[in-house]
Amino acid sequence: MKLPIYLDYSATTPVDPRVAEKMVECLTAEGNFGNPASRSHAFGWKAEEAVENARRQVAELVNADPREIVWTSGATESDNLAIKGAAHFYASKGKHIVTSKIEHKAVLDTTRQLEREGFEVTYIEPGEDGVITPAMIEAALRDDTVLVSIMHVNNEIGTVNDIAAIGELTRPRGVLFHVDAAQSTGKVEIDLEKMKVDLMSFSAHKTYGPKGVGALYVRRKPRVRLEAQMHGGGHERGMRSGTLAAHQSVGMGEAFRIAKEEMVDENERITKLRDRFSKQVEHLEELYVNGSMTARVPHNLNLSFNYVEGESLIMALKDLAVSSGSACTSASLEPSYVLRALGRNDELAHSSIRFTFGRFTTEEEVDYAARKVSEAVTKLRELSPLWDMFKDGVDISQVEWAAH
Repeated sequence: MKLPIYLDYSATTPVDPRVAEKMVECLTAEGNFGNPASRSHAFGWKAEEAVENARRQVAELVNADPREIVWTSGATESDNLAIKGAAHFYASKGKHIVTSKIEHKAVLDTTRQLEREGFEVTYIEPGEDGVITPAMIEAALRDDTVLVSIMHVNNEIGTVNDIAAIGELTRPRGVLFHVDAAQSTGKVEIDLEKMKVDLMSFSAHKTYGPKGVGALYVRRKPRVRLEAQMHGGGHERGMRSGTLAAHQSVGMGEAFRIAKEEMVDENERITKLRDRFSKQVEHLEELYVNGSMTARVPHNLNLSFNYVEGESLIMALKDLAVSSGSACTSASLEPSYVLRALGRNDELAHSSIRFTFGRFTTEEEVDYAARKVSEAVTKLRELSPLWDMFKDGVDISQVEWAAH
C-alpha cells in the first residue's frame, strides 16, 4: 500500500491506463495527430473519424443521439453554454430561472451573472437530506420561467435528485431543463431517450478521463437552441468554436465506454468499500452523515465530527487525501455553503470531511483510513475544551461567551 491514500475521487479521478493509451495514439507524428476540421487530406479525415467515434461513445453512455453531443473544455464551460446560451436565446419568452442553493459554483456564478443582466433567479432550499424534490420545483415555476437547472448528483454530499420526475414537470410547461451531470456519469444510470431533459453537462475527469474536456448534450427533438458563448470557425454546429482537441475527446470517449461496461460491478464494489469504512468509524460519538444515505451515490461519504475543526482534522490526516467542501471552493475557510443550506450549524459545517472512493481504492486503504480517522478524531477531542464541556453535560449552544 502506497501513502498518501487518495480518497478525493469527487475532486478528480486518475486517468484510467486504458484511456491514457488511446490518448497517446493521437499526439505524435506516428499517430493520429491531424486537425479534425481539415477536410482536404487523410490526416484530417482520420482525426475526425476518431472524434466522431468518441462522440458516439459519450452518447451511448447516456442513450443519446451522437449529434446531440457538443464538445467543450469541461463541465464548467458546458454549464455556462447551457445556461447563458439558453437564457439569452429564449429571453423574449421570459426572464425567470429556477435553480437550487446547492448547485456547483459553475451554475451559481452563471445565474448570478444573468441576474446582473436583468434575469430573475429563484434559488430553492433543499430538504435536510440534501435532495431537491419535484414538488419544490413545481412550487417555484412561474409563467415567465424559461429554464430550470438542477444537478443530478451533488459534488459535496453525493445526493441524487430525481431528474426524470423533474423533467415530467418542466416539459409540459415548455420550460427548458438543464442538468449538471458532472458527478453522475458512470455512477447513475442516465437514459436521455426516456428522460425529459433538454441540456446536460458532462465532465471527463470525474469519470477516469482527462482534465480539460467535457461535453454538453443539446436535445434535437424537441429542438433546443443556444446562443454561442465562444465565437470563431463555427465548429460544433456553430455552438462552440475552436479546434477540437482530438486526444482529449478520444480520452473522454474511451472513459465513457469503460464506464458503461463496468458501472454495475464498480458500484457494487464501491458500495462495499464505503460500508466497510462506515462500520469502522461509526463508534465515534457525535458523528453526523451529511445528506440522504438512500438517495446517494455509493462513492461519497460526507461526515461531520462534532467538536473537531475540519481543517485541523485534515492536517491530522496527513496520509489521507480528503477534503472539506468541494475542491473548487476549499481554498476559502468559509463553512460549506452546501451544508449550511441543509440547515447544518456553522460548527457542524466546519467539522465536515468528504471521503470519496473510486475505481482504484482498495480494502487495505479503506481500513487504514478508518483507523487513522478514529485515532485523529479521538486525539483532537482530547485536546478540546468544548469536548470536555460537552462530556460534562454542558449545552454549548446555550453558553454565552465573553467578548474580548
